[in-house]
Amino acid sequence: MSTLEHLPNITLLQLDVVEPSQIRAAVEAVTAITGGTLSVLINNAARFQLMPLLDDDMEAAKQTFETNVWGPLAVTKAFAPLLIQARGMLVNITTIAGHNPMPYSGVYSASKRAQEHMSDVFRLELSPFDVKVLSVATGGLASGQGTQNVVLPSDSRYKAIEHIIAAGGSNSHSQMPVMTYTTQVVDQIEAGTTGKVWLGDHAEEAKQASLNPEKAAEWEGVISKSMGLDRLSG
Repeated sequence: MSTLEHLPNITLLQLDVVEPSQIRAAVEAVTAITGGTLSVLINNAARFQLMPLLDDDMEAAKQTFETNVWGPLAVTKAFAPLLIQARGMLVNITTIAGHNPMPYSGVYSASKRAQEHMSDVFRLELSPFDVKVLSVATGGLASGQGTQNVVLPSDSRYKAIEHIIAAGGSNSHSQMPVMTYTTQVVDQIEAGTTGKVWLGDHAEEAKQASLNPEKAAEWEGVISKSMGLDRLSG
């Protein structure tokens, strides 16, 4: 946020999407600034979780869904009157990993796919009120999100490839610069695009894999190898 605070016509507000009091405060602040309208709401906040499903902590998994699914739903519900008043636009930032199996991010990917499904439903349910809805299935970005300090349980079946999991894969994956991505997102919003767009590195390949069983099998083979699963046995 510090990179934005000196720009003109910018008001920074604190908002933890799982804290109802902060959601209410944000709605009140925006209402005071705009008089009760909101042209665009972008649900971008997310909790990224990197861990094999067999090793995932259940409480951490539930928290991921709290942040990635229930939080955006609560924010959207709270700001809906302002969006409807403005005949505005709801934008949900999702992930290509929600469409194609990605090892070690099962909980994260499932939560973002759930958010995307809700986005599709909102697109229908908000259409009578002239509110547009867009999902952005996002590929690789140079945001630093994919690398974490991953420590697997000592008895994990994936312990031998812990370093690969922590690095997000054994190969160097290309990543789109964040400003390139954000500019493309803004272009889609200004064009009034609805439905779903695929942006970021590998987004087009993921799109094709989601539509074509042969492409999906090819994708899974490449991903499994790059994620080190070929190095494991029984």
